[in-house]
Amino acid sequence: MASSPHIFSDITTRRIMLDVVIALLPATLAGAWFFGARVLLVSAATILSCVCAEYASRRIMKRDSTIGDLSAVVTGLLLSLNLPPSIEIWKAVVGGAIAIVLVKQIFGGIGQNFMNPALTARVMLLISWGASMTRWTAPGWAFSPAAGVDAVSSATPLALAKTYFQTGAGLSGLPSYASLFAGSVAGCIGETSAIALLLGGAYLLAKKVITWHIPAAYIATAAATSWAFGGAGGGLFAGDPLRHALSGGLLIGAIFMATDYSTSPMTKTGKLIMGVGCGLLTTVIRLYTGYPEGVSFSILIMNVVTPLIDKYTVPRAFGAPAKKGAF
Repeated sequence: MASSPHIFSDITTRRIMLDVVIALLPATLAGAWFFGARVLLVSAATILSCVCAEYASRRIMKRDSTIGDLSAVVTGLLLSLNLPPSIEIWKAVVGGAIAIVLVKQIFGGIGQNFMNPALTARVMLLISWGASMTRWTAPGWAFSPAAGVDAVSSATPLALAKTYFQTGAGLSGLPSYASLFAGSVAGCIGETSAIALLLGGAYLLAKKVITWHIPAAYIATAAATSWAFGGAGGGLFAGDPLRHALSGGLLIGAIFMATDYSTSPMTKTGKLIMGVGCGLLTTVIRLYTGYPEGVSFSILIMNVVTPLIDKYTVPRAFGAPAKKGAF
């Protein structure tokens, strides 16, 4: 006869966030290995910015402090992994404040935001400072004799793949699968090493922090559509699905960003729809727009569509009248 809840668990927000931090450590360390110790400085700056912004905004709004749940730490770490290694520190700090104040706290805090904070901040930084956000660093420069002088600029694998798709040229310049898998290619701090991201994803699946539905549907859809439409010169069924799956932010987006509890559907069917939608949008943006990458935009678009997906996939409560048009 006791009041709800009737099901108890030792799972807390802090524990889930700590698991996410642990899962992100391989990608963070891989970024530091390939791009140098400055990666750790960028990560520290975004994490500190997010934590301070959350503490200050909660005080100003006269709300209880929530920095102890580690959600701000996760947002800061995710944001840093979605930034180029050469990003100016003050811009990384601005990105952290945007993620927490404008995207998360203004809408009520954790669980109330309708878009992923880290991705929204990344897109806003990209729009505001496009040159800084697309200045890529060749891996390994920090360990060369000329370290600390100038970063060696390099094109990302997706930029090279887009050139090959549009013109059919530049095949010899594409990185090997081994380089993509290990992470020795230009790109954002945490997106280059596929093996590090897959290790983190396996950890989250083992801890049951996420389910397979969104990552599997996202990666499979993006791979299938890039194979069907991504051939050189627009040829059909001649694309390279493995290269598209391992390049850019697809893995980090599918595993860590699209699975965000607040901005993804609640049901298994809804999660599959979310993954397929993200995969389709990513391929369209990568192949047919001016941007070589489409992960951030695709996830944010599907974040906005999530309430509609939930409306038609969440089953009705026992005894409740059926909703018109519901499955």
